[in-house]
Amino acid sequence: MESFGTSPADSLSEEHKAIRALTQLLQLEQEHLIAADVEGITALTEAKAKAAARMAELANWRHNALAAAGFEPTESSMKSWLESSAQSKTASKSWHELVELAEVAKELNRVNGILINKQMVRNQNVLNILQHGNVHGNNVYGPNGQTASKSVGRHIVVG
Repeated sequence: MESFGTSPADSLSEEHKAIRALTQLLQLEQEHLIAADVEGITALTEAKAKAAARMAELANWRHNALAAAGFEPTESSMKSWLESSAQSKTASKSWHELVELAEVAKELNRVNGILINKQMVRNQNVLNILQHGNVHGNNVYGPNGQTASKSVGRHIVVG
């Protein structure tokens, strides 16, 4: 990993780039989810994983720099570090912007999760209809792929 210097604020510009890249990918994912474009969603998977790994790598570097400066290696300690040191307003503004960008990405991810869940429910309902004739019963297709019907009526016993 590259070296940024000793200040926990040194990696913030790279973190901005990483969160913006992830946010763009999440927006694209949302568009593909709305369009039910499975291939488009699949194509984004690796890029999203790489963007998330990059963000984790940069946050880890910042946490190490915070620890070296005598602070807890946490997100909340970044604010404390900014307030306790003679940091420029630029570093503080950059941190606050990064937190806001992370909130946008978090919300996009939450909405995408809802969209994925809705699609899964729709898919399960379609499977239930194919297997049972409706969401609750009456087989149309059995486990062997053949149609199956339930006879409804009374059996008459002659005797």
